Amino acid sequence: MNPNNSSGAPPLDWTEGKHPMGQSPPPPPYQDVPNPGMPPPGPGYPPQQGFPSHYGGQVYGQQPYPMGHAYPGQPGTVTVQPAVLVSASPLANPVNDYLCYSIFTMMCCCLPLGVAALIYSISAREANHVGDQITAERSSRTARTLNHVGLGLGLGAFILTLIFVLVTVSH
Repeated sequence: MNPNNSSGAPPLDWTEGKHPMGQSPPPPPYQDVPNPGMPPPGPGYPPQQGFPSHYGGQVYGQQPYPMGHAYPGQPGTVTVQPAVLVSASPLANPVNDYLCYSIFTMMCCCLPLGVAALIYSISAREANHVGDQITAERSSRTARTLNHVGLGLGLGAFILTLIFVLVTVSH
């Protein structure tokens, strides 16, 4: 940067024309004095003496605090309480998650019900680990029911297939 050039002046290669790609030109460079001839902006709005009323023409200013009363105490410091982390411990008497039964049902009997039972078994295992007794019991019960139905469907399909094969071979 050249210290002889003022920071508000545009660069030497600045043109007011169109950009070669057809888009509008980039915005002008930063200027130290955005509005020449105007006073610099102050720290904020000037103090207001009163607010004009749209109803009746009276002017209402800021109401003073009642005499004889002190301003309410404002704390000079902010007290921050430490964060409390609540961590649950695993259940003392975990419920059965039927994980092996679910894997067997999925692999050997009925794939869709076995997958659903496996998901509920994993949910029961996680609830046992977190310490959520209600969720663990509900997931365990659902996994057991899905496993029983899947095993029944698998055994029924196996028996029907066996009967079909024996009948077709004997004729």
